[in-house]
Amino acid sequence: MDEFSPRARRRGALLTWQHIASLPPNLPVLYCGGFNTQKESTTGRFLLGRSREHGVVGDMRDAWPSARVRKNVSLIRTYHGFKGDKQGALEFLKLIFRALCLCWDRQTQDLHVDWILFRGRSLIPISCEVVSDNVDGYYPSSHYPIFAEFMLPRTVRLIETPTQD
Repeated sequence: MDEFSPRARRRGALLTWQHIASLPPNLPVLYCGGFNTQKESTTGRFLLGRSREHGVVGDMRDAWPSARVRKNVSLIRTYHGFKGDKQGALEFLKLIFRALCLCWDRQTQDLHVDWILFRGRSLIPISCEVVSDNVDGYYPSSHYPIFAEFMLPRTVRLIETPTQD
């Protein structure tokens, strides 16, 4: 989503949610990417069903706190600006202050700006990981990606597309 404009993020979330809401309610949906905002923002609260936007409330769930296993939980931020864990002193102090604030605010479990949201009772997040891979200190992105594994019950059938002869 737009990295500079909160209004554009809210509108983008609303447009995407309107499309998701038009799908059959029993269809599992994954919505993931770099949202460029934290889950306690207006955009995050809307998508997670904790606020209204133009009279609509989202109903997505976040895979990170829902997963049975989480890896790299010490990476509470997913944006790192190509620096990885080599943040400057001021950034490090800000991070420590924000982490201490998390101790009092149980609604916020992380400062991730990259999320994997899902809808549907048939999707069960098994594991989630903040991927911090790099090659000799060079990162492929300014954000750490989030990886999740989901389990589907056996009753869910794949929709097969007809093969062309």
